[in-house]
Amino acid sequence: MADRARFEVADVTSANLSGRYDAVFAFEMIHDLARPVDALRTARRVSSGPVIVMDERAAERFTAPADPIERFLYGASVLHCLPVGRTEEPSAATGTVLRPDILRRYAEEAGFATVEVLPIEHDMFRFYRLEE
Repeated sequence: MADRARFEVADVTSANLSGRYDAVFAFEMIHDLARPVDALRTARRVSSGPVIVMDERAAERFTAPADPIERFLYGASVLHCLPVGRTEEPSAATGTVLRPDILRRYAEEAGFATVEVLPIEHDMFRFYRLEE
């Protein structure tokens, strides 16, 4: 596979990230970033194909009482994701409960024209395809 695919770890919030990639994948990380719009803007700039985001399958809207998955997400958010996302300023302070409307807003601010929820069924994760 080494002759057909290359994987690279890079700071996607960096304006210095260069090159063109056939696709960009952001798996369970957008909610952890202090500057998610910057990351999505960079992904849009360097991708010649789709940008695929996988993040937690938070409910469309907050409801009380929260279901068991939402309770778990809030716990993870308070103990890990929010503190990680607040390590620099300014910070969006998104946390684990990244609802679809929030991702759509971030994607729009980053210059994407469409955000499609992909028909992949999973109890914990939701998959999105972002395109210009």
